[in-house]
Amino acid sequence: MSRSKKIKIILPIVIILFFGAYAEHRYVQQKWNITGHLQNKEMDEISGIAASGIHNDIYYVENDSGDTSRFFAINPQGEIKSVIYYKGDPKIRLGVHDCEDIAVGIGPVKGKSYVYVGDIGDNNAKYPYITVYRLEEQKTWIGKDSIIKANAVPIHLKYPDGPRDAESLMIDPIEKLIYIVSKRTDSVTVYTTPLNFKANDTLMLTKRCKLYFNGFRPFKWITAGDISKDGQQVLLKDYVKVYYWKRKNNEPIWKTMQRKPTELPYEAEKQGEAIGFTPDGKGYYTTSEGVFAPIYYYKIPGN
Repeated sequence: MSRSKKIKIILPIVIILFFGAYAEHRYVQQKWNITGHLQNKEMDEISGIAASGIHNDIYYVENDSGDTSRFFAINPQGEIKSVIYYKGDPKIRLGVHDCEDIAVGIGPVKGKSYVYVGDIGDNNAKYPYITVYRLEEQKTWIGKDSIIKANAVPIHLKYPDGPRDAESLMIDPIEKLIYIVSKRTDSVTVYTTPLNFKANDTLMLTKRCKLYFNGFRPFKWITAGDISKDGQQVLLKDYVKVYYWKRKNNEPIWKTMQRKPTELPYEAEKQGEAIGFTPDGKGYYTTSEGVFAPIYYYKIPGN
């Protein structure tokens, strides 16, 4: 075959491959967008993210083990707008053991928005109880003062089947429940407790179901979760995948999660342990442990 004929055959193939690769690159780019980076070295072990219920473009994040009883209000670019301190457990040196997730949702007063901080991490499954702190969101959290002292109402929770590690805390506005999903076992367990509680109550969690996800440990350990503000969508994530469900007819969320999930776009992070819906439920943010970690935004397909 002559050289000119070879060129005539090869050139169209090269052009097709080039445009195919370009189209794939554009498609991948559209799946996610880095909106910024955590812009303070104090946010070095972020393990949860949740959208404010009263402030536009404000998200709450918290460090896990090694930090004190506080969380940060940031914008999607990663700038700290305020640091909110609350009184933790006086029996614990730093006030908290290991805060592994944060959620925002309804609470005891209708029309109010509340932040829930989950001191639920327990790597060695040894603590006799875990604690969730509830704080009523305030407009004054964002403004002139960058350091805020806020009141927190704690609830202590016990597992019916013994201590375990967990990193996923969610608020269901429909059934008015706190959801906790365990982390380290081959099949994770879903637990609930009512949102209506009194300060320093000690309650037994209700075991609802087990969930199994394909993959290898530790990559498939569940590290974060969120329920959308309207209660109609659910996210769980492990270190390499994001799982998504839509609720049907206001069924219990634990029943929703027993159906086969849709896997959503996710750019694997250094140690990704945070995921949270946007207030409108059309997308979600993720970020990870590590100094100056990137903040990713993803649009949910079809929303």
